[in-house]
Amino acid sequence: MNFGFAPERTKGTVELDPMVEFWQGVELLKNECAQKALVRLRRAFECENHNCYYVSLHGLALARGEGSWEQASELCGIAVQLKPTQIQSCLSLGELYASAGLRGKASDKLDGALELFGEDARLMQVRSKVQNRRTTPVPFFWREHFLSRAQVTAFQFTGFSSNCFSAKCGL
Repeated sequence: MNFGFAPERTKGTVELDPMVEFWQGVELLKNECAQKALVRLRRAFECENHNCYYVSLHGLALARGEGSWEQASELCGIAVQLKPTQIQSCLSLGELYASAGLRGKASDKLDGALELFGEDARLMQVRSKVQNRRTTPVPFFWREHFLSRAQVTAFQFTGFSSNCFSAKCGL
């Protein structure tokens, strides 16, 4: 008997909506909550394991959440094979390689995607993150040191390189 004080609970299984799980997982992944995102994306992946979006982002969350780089790269590779014309799968694979420290592999994959899809803004952004960084102009300061940053702008303005500076100063 229900007097309106507490809702009655129905017994049985609740059916999951993979799309809802997927989008909640994507939001969690964007907010750097990889462990929570992995749970949601795994549910979506288990419901529809032939959806390239679900496969690739499940792989990315697996890498970020558990550090399972090998399994994650397999999943992202499968996603690219499922739908090679899907840019998100290539982005996920490139980000995965970059996160694993495989900058060369990431660059190759993203360069191939740029040839296939053209100069897409998302590809260009991820590609710029993957490129090797130049050495600091003043080698005995770390990159974020304020003098190092001041030297970078001075060198860019005058056209000197760090090797030229090191040679003139006897470093």
